[in-house]
Amino acid sequence: MSWTALVVLSAGAYAFKLTGVVAGERFADRLAPVTALLPAALFSALVVTMAVADGPFLVVDARLIGVAAGALAVARRAPMAVAIMVAMAVTALVRLVA
Repeated sequence: MSWTALVVLSAGAYAFKLTGVVAGERFADRLAPVTALLPAALFSALVVTMAVADGPFLVVDARLIGVAAGALAVARRAPMAVAIMVAMAVTALVRLVA
């Protein structure tokens, strides 16, 4: 990452924080539904990034298949612990076979 990108991203983050401080409570009612969804969206983005990234490259391997199996378990309304176990087991099985 270049210094220019780092400075631009830092300035953007500071601008967002400053906007929040200046705007105060004026936008709180309008943004409340969106802010309730942010933690789930950030967690999902983190999981997907960890599943398909290997350094600067995108890789489709056992991790992605395990995440897909875990997502399918969640879609079938399995408890979170079961979904995690399914994802781990499928990932291990694919690595064993491959």
